[in-house]
Amino acid sequence: MSSDLKIEGLELKPGFKGMAEDTGSDQTMFKGVQWGKVMMWIFLLSDTFVFSCFLISYMKGRASTVVDWPNTSEVFSLHVGSTPVPLLLIAIMTFVLITSSGTMALAVKYGYEKNRKMCGWLILATAIGGLTFVGMQAFEWSKLIHEGVRPWENPFGAKQFGSYFFMITGFHGTHVSIGVIFLFIYAYKTFAGHFDKEKRGWFTTMKGGYVEIEILGLYWHFVDLVWVFIFAFFYLW
Repeated sequence: MSSDLKIEGLELKPGFKGMAEDTGSDQTMFKGVQWGKVMMWIFLLSDTFVFSCFLISYMKGRASTVVDWPNTSEVFSLHVGSTPVPLLLIAIMTFVLITSSGTMALAVKYGYEKNRKMCGWLILATAIGGLTFVGMQAFEWSKLIHEGVRPWENPFGAKQFGSYFFMITGFHGTHVSIGVIFLFIYAYKTFAGHFDKEKRGWFTTMKGGYVEIEILGLYWHFVDLVWVFIFAFFYLW
């Protein structure tokens, strides 16, 4: 009688060698699910905890301060001619980012349909949308810095405002910037036909495919969703 074990068609060798092979074959733990997609979900779950801690800390700090909190409608207003328009820039930023989420979803759709040209252009449009968002956020930062807002100082009211603002929007902006870099890379890979040929990636020996675009889409949708919460709690509250 053989001492080898079989689990759902997977042959496991006895001893330390079998244990090492079983541990190294983590892809079989999630049958029918691409392991990269599982790893992305785990990363997004951990990132959710980080952003949640930031937002909870912000709400706790704002609720406990005895100094008047700045009026966000005035702080983040943008002058059109001589008329200040409350939250105009923030509204445009939100529209651009949510629109880019739609183009990313369409890119995934056309990717699985093997429509390389449409998929590539939609990824490129998503990247441009993300780059536009980062540019507008940089303008917002420079405007507030020019007006005297610092992580340790705030001429509009409570000093904690500056530290929370730069920490939360900066951390989110970093995520968007990283996403934009990968979007441009994936746009190039799509136009070059790497996903059609299932060419191996730059940092892995595994063959790629259009599922990689879906994985990147998960990250981008997460970034968009986080911004919705930042917009609601930081700018509207």
